[in-house]
Amino acid sequence: MRSDERQLNLFGTSVTWSWPNLFKENEAPGLQLYDRTLLMSVIGLICFGFVMVMSASMPEAQSLKGNPYHFVMRHLVFIIGSVIIAAVVLRIPMAMWQRFSPIFLLIVGIMLVAVPFVGHTVNGATRWLVIGPLRIQVAELAKLAFAIYMAGYLVRRHQEIRENAKGFYKPIAVFAVYAILILMQPDLGTVVVLFVGTVGLLFLAGARLLDFFALILTGIMAFVALVLLEPYRMRRVTSFMDPWQDPFGSGYQLTQSLMAYGRGDWFGQGLGNSIQKLEYLPEAHTDFIFAVIGEELGFIGIIVVLTVLLFVALKAIKLGNLCIQIDKAFEGYLAYAIGIWFCFQTVVNVGASIGMLPTKGLTLPFISYGGSSLWVMTAAAMILIRIDHERRLSSIQAVQGKKS
Repeated sequence: MRSDERQLNLFGTSVTWSWPNLFKENEAPGLQLYDRTLLMSVIGLICFGFVMVMSASMPEAQSLKGNPYHFVMRHLVFIIGSVIIAAVVLRIPMAMWQRFSPIFLLIVGIMLVAVPFVGHTVNGATRWLVIGPLRIQVAELAKLAFAIYMAGYLVRRHQEIRENAKGFYKPIAVFAVYAILILMQPDLGTVVVLFVGTVGLLFLAGARLLDFFALILTGIMAFVALVLLEPYRMRRVTSFMDPWQDPFGSGYQLTQSLMAYGRGDWFGQGLGNSIQKLEYLPEAHTDFIFAVIGEELGFIGIIVVLTVLLFVALKAIKLGNLCIQIDKAFEGYLAYAIGIWFCFQTVVNVGASIGMLPTKGLTLPFISYGGSSLWVMTAAAMILIRIDHERRLSSIQAVQGKKS
């Protein structure tokens, strides 16, 4: 069996697929059929996230559950689920994602409709569906479903988007339906992520500038209206501008986060030595885990984590370019969408924890505690691996065809 055929076992349909194939080196140079650096970056982020969740969650777990390892054990289960999801997603051809993208969008839409009526409520927000032993945050699934739908739509209607306003506004109508359903939970952060991804893809697809700027203006006006209509959103926006005006009220979470960064200095206090995680900083293991990273690992640790996250996002964008160049438009647009999603969500999470953006409740990709976020992010990352695999395979087949 040739080395490239053995590598195909990683993505094959047989049940003989095994994890050792992920790390086996090719015997022949130039025949590596997936991006090892991207895969190892994602695995590294997930493992680092487990360590930081363990460090950040133990005091709160002891206080709330009487067991310091409560969140750690749950996060370990989430990681095991991610391994299973990765094994499944790696087997799915991209043609299948393209063919069933409208059905996937419809299924997630139905789940979003169900959330306000039968969903599980946590901290006043109804965002989760309980399916057997699983508790799924449907808004996380919506990010992936909408990215896949947009990639398929741009392939089907590419010329119409460039020349006709009707083609431009059709996906905006679908986005509006999703946005309304997600705002009913409520979850403005996810709506903003979907909007930025939609705008980015339409821009990359060559939409007319007039339509593009009209969409951005409409989005900004809608965001301002949503903030003004809800007092708690208005408090978030005003408190992040000057949290020290009310350090024990609306500005409490941000002031505690800023103190964590201040204690971290250049090299941090050392892993496990955070003071702010001792129930001073709310959501230390979820939305504000980056502040704990800053306190324990310092500025150097922050730069390393951001560099790896940026590397993953840029890999996705570069992969999109490579796919577009060889006429794999669906794969290219989907890679673009995932790259924009990872990058923007990281910016919002970090920006909120350092006081540059209002708190939006978005997780730090691959690192924050949370099963739905980790599972969906893992699925998206494995789709990138699959896209790159199919691109490399087609290039090899093209070369072999020319030789024969």
